[in-house]
Parts: sequence; structure tokens; C-alpha cells
Amino acid sequence: MRRIFVPLFALLLAAPAISFAQGLDSLDIQFHGYATQSFLYTNVNNWNTTDSSSGSAAWTEAVVNLTSVPSPKLRVGVQGRYLLLGSTGNTISLDWAQADYKVNEKFGFRVGKVKTPTGLLNETQDIDPAHVWCLLPSSIYAISNRGSILAHFGGVTYGAVPIGEKGGRVDYRGYGGQRVLAATEALFLSLNDLGIGVPNGLTGPMYGGALRYHTPIPGLMVGASEDSEHVQGPITLATFSGTLYGSHFLQPSFFSQYDRKRLLVAGEYTRQALKNTLAFTNGPTIIAPRDQRDWYAMATYKVVNKLMAGTYYSSLMDLAEAQSTSRFQKDWAFSGRFDATPYLYLKAEEHLIDGTYIGFYTSSNPAGLQPRTKMTLLKAGVSF
Repeated sequence: MRRIFVPLFALLLAAPAISFAQGLDSLDIQFHGYATQSFLYTNVNNWNTTDSSSGSAAWTEAVVNLTSVPSPKLRVGVQGRYLLLGSTGNTISLDWAQADYKVNEKFGFRVGKVKTPTGLLNETQDIDPAHVWCLLPSSIYAISNRGSILAHFGGVTYGAVPIGEKGGRVDYRGYGGQRVLAATEALFLSLNDLGIGVPNGLTGPMYGGALRYHTPIPGLMVGASEDSEHVQGPITLATFSGTLYGSHFLQPSFFSQYDRKRLLVAGEYTRQALKNTLAFTNGPTIIAPRDQRDWYAMATYKVVNKLMAGTYYSSLMDLAEAQSTSRFQKDWAFSGRFDATPYLYLKAEEHLIDGTYIGFYTSSNPAGLQPRTKMTLLKAGVSF
């Protein structure tokens, strides 16, 4: 229990110390970030390498970013992240580092390690204080995938085009570059459970684009994005070595959001179809197809200024896998958030999970996986 209360006590002590603005106006520099400490409990099935079925406080996160505006059109910045989740992480990683030059409202570009503008929430999934949820819908934004899908090395062009006086506005994004998946990424845990290692991670070219139409209806936005990737890299299986060749896949996403007064309603659908080839020298060749359909629907409501509540239903199914509870996951989440001060917030969340596709590994559950899980999450955070 000491692991639970010591980080929470540290957060409470830190809140007043960091509550003042960190802007260094004379240098046009801004320093921001947040830190969170969570406690989680599952009635069965340990979640994401934690000992959650016994209660666990092994989820700590801290994010710090530094930005500078050396000229009116140029902004540069960098963000680092510390994560400890069960037996994974416990390291500092680079979320993004970019230079952003905005010519005008209709055109700008970013270069460096830049956020990938796919889907509804990918560009904000690294900002915990902006969300009601402890966990974003895992069908699309699983915490184990955050480091791999948040950003890429390359560039993004962006802009906004008005459609007449009353036609609304279209925001566009176009991007390209290199996807780099580090060997330490938690998304490789499912391969590790099969005895397959990815010693150097995976990398490959990627490109895509996104459109968001802000309609004349106040608060209503509809959009779509397309992501195209082709990653590969060395792999191991027992004494064999080889290469994983990921097929060139297209991943369309369709999303919508209505945000008006105290109510927010949103939803998203995406599909990922590909065929991975695992070819081992003097060993087997394994063909691993995937036809994954993911979607969620969510709603939040601001009850009073300091209190928000929300719920979502998240669904994922891989139609290429054999019939079992490991080919799908359905998740009902019920959340509440209380902003104790402008800098300290508390979250509570309950999940009713059917299926074991995401976040549940045989290596963390040697006695076997149960088909249904109830999970309780409590989170305290400070932002500055």
C-alpha cells in the first residue's frame, strides 16, 4: 500500500509548488506538463504486466514539454515522457520534437518527430489533463500502442480553408515519413508471448492525410483520415532468426464530434487489413493475416464546473483470427473527473470488459485468461 500513497502524497505537495505560470516571457519560452499516479484493480486477469488482480499502483506517468516562439511564424518544441506500467517502461522517451512554420491560416508545415494526425484523438492522446478518461477507448487508442502511433519522423502540412460565409471550414493535414517502433514498445508483448522476439524494433515508410469539416451547425465536426504504412525488421524464434515483412496496408478512419455547452458526443470507426510474413532462415515461414475492425462511441457531460462524467463503449474484432475470446474485446467504461484546483485533478473509472485481445497477456496470467474482466481505475494528476 505504501506504493499507492507515497506518489499521491508527492503529487499533492507538488501542486502548489508548480501552480504558478512557467512561462519565460523574455525568452518566448513556455514550460508545461503533467504527472499522474494511478491505482488499478481487476477482479480477474492481470492487466498490462501489472499485478492488478491483487491491486496495483504500478502506473506512473510524467510528461514535460518545452516550446519557444523565436518569430511570429515559427514555433519549436520538444516533449519527453516518463512511464512506468507494470514491468514495462521505467524509462524516459521522446514523444515529439518539431519545428512548426505557419505561413498563414491556409498553409503551414512541421518537421522533425511530429504527431501523426490520424483519427479523432491521436494528436491529443498524450495530454491526460484534456480528457475525462483514465483510459481512452482501447479499441483504437490502447495505452500499449501510444508510443508507436502518436508520432513519426518526417513532416506534416496543414491548414484551414473556409467554405463561404456560412459553409463552415475544412481543416486539412498531409503527412509522410518514417514509422519507428522501438523494441521496448509494449505492443510487442503479444509476439513475445508466442516466443517471437523483435530485438531491433520495426521501421518503414508511411504517409497519409486527414480532413475535418467544421459544419455550420455549432459544435459539429465530421472527418476522415487515411494512414498507409509498410514496416519491417529482424525477428527471432528460439534459435532461428529472420525478418518480419509487414504488408503495405491502408487504414481508413471515420469520425465525428459534437461539442456544445456542457455536452460532448463523439465516435470513430477504423479498419486495419494486412498480412504479416514472418520468414526465418532455415526455419518456418509464418503468414499472419489481420482484418481488424475497431470503433467506439462516447459521451461526456459537465455536471458542474469542477465535475464531469462520461461513458463510452469500445469494440474491436479481428475477423482473420480463429473464434476465441482473444480475437475481440468489448469494453463499457464509466468515468468521473473532479478538478480540485486548476492544477490538481482526480479521476475514477470502471470498466466492464468482454474479451482479451488488448492488454491481457499469457505471460502475466500463467493460470490462464478469463473471458470477462471488471477493472477499477483511480488516478490523481497535477498539471502545470
